[in-house]
Amino acid sequence: MAQAPPPPRWPDRREVTIIEASPPGGFWIRLVAYLIDGLIVAVIDGVVLGIFFLFVAGTSDFDNEEKLTPLIVVGVLLLALSFIVIYWLYEALMTSSRRGATVGKLALGLRIVRADGARLSFGRATARHFLKAMITPLVPLAIGYLMAAFTNRKRALHDFLADTLVIKSS
Repeated sequence: MAQAPPPPRWPDRREVTIIEASPPGGFWIRLVAYLIDGLIVAVIDGVVLGIFFLFVAGTSDFDNEEKLTPLIVVGVLLLALSFIVIYWLYEALMTSSRRGATVGKLALGLRIVRADGARLSFGRATARHFLKAMITPLVPLAIGYLMAAFTNRKRALHDFLADTLVIKSS
């Protein structure tokens, strides 16, 4: 019986192995980092909200309610979209940077890496952000997040799906 040929080797691909050099960041420290990041993004969102209110107050004719209502609806939708974009860019740009962490994670000595120890690309950081924001919350009782307390390498659901690790940086 003939042996099957070995799988092809791609020169631009590295073998994926989970690194064991750095200890993982646990659930509680990650929660505190998330709260720090939430505070920072809330301040940025507050500034954007203040600018929005100043713009509406300065340019609106409050006597003409028929014109005002559609403008407010469109403004609120744009405001909500800006909040989503701000949080996405904050997290994706910072976690794909050379430091590999948001301000909250940097403050607590954590960083996010791929399972093979490489730095995250902007695409993978974007995927991890939207998995964390949209897919992980779909699991009842916050089990997707609580997985970080009980799994071997302290990985939450979005870490498994994005193939990432949160580690303590040295």
